[in-house]
Amino acid sequence: MQREDYSPESAAHTAAQFATTHWSTVLAAGDSASPASREALEELCRTYWYPLYACIRREGYSLADAEDLTQEFFARLLTRDDLRRVDPGKGKFRSFLLACLRHFLSDQRDRASALKRGGGVRFVTFDAQGAEERYQLEARVALDPQTAFDREWGMTLLAQALSRLKQEYTAAGKDRLYERLKAYASAEMDAAACAQAAAELALTEIVTKGALQRLRQRYRELVRMEIARTVSSPSQMDEEIRYLIGIIGE
Repeated sequence: MQREDYSPESAAHTAAQFATTHWSTVLAAGDSASPASREALEELCRTYWYPLYACIRREGYSLADAEDLTQEFFARLLTRDDLRRVDPGKGKFRSFLLACLRHFLSDQRDRASALKRGGGVRFVTFDAQGAEERYQLEARVALDPQTAFDREWGMTLLAQALSRLKQEYTAAGKDRLYERLKAYASAEMDAAACAQAAAELALTEIVTKGALQRLRQRYRELVRMEIARTVSSPSQMDEEIRYLIGIIGE
């Protein structure tokens, strides 16, 4: 019989993860003289382009325009050196990025040359068709652009945490365990589901419950770590968690 003995990372390693925030990534992206600048900006694009895309679509822009505007938004952040003037002490990274987007869209509306935007510059490749399919499903829920942005932001953070959880279990040789239990990372598992999972994993129900408890605990830790990277002080973290949980549930 297989024994499940995976344990979370050490507290010291977890603390080290908290030290790397998106604010440090922003500042690296703003230093155009740094070799890490392009890489840092691309990391931000890969992580947050969809919440921005969804917000732009909610503003009434077409699919093609939203794709172009999302690309150019990140391009301008770098080329105009806006990131050099960022003050991490002013608040949440989410609020900073949304404020930048609103200013950018306002500027676009005022420019007669808006049709010439983009210039062929693509900082990151993303699945525009898949994004639009996702957007059409989510657009059935009536949300204003800012609420849509916040909701997608929260969903992106949860997806990031789940992706990191999968990486950890894969590295530990526990892929099968993760795949079987991942659906219950943030949902309850009843007795029948536990018995079925235990049988499929060739574990006892007691061991399965313990494995699920550890998976859920690690997932919560990773969610907190992802949120910690987007706020400027520990005092903001619980507030941000409560807000994002509330907005995702709407």
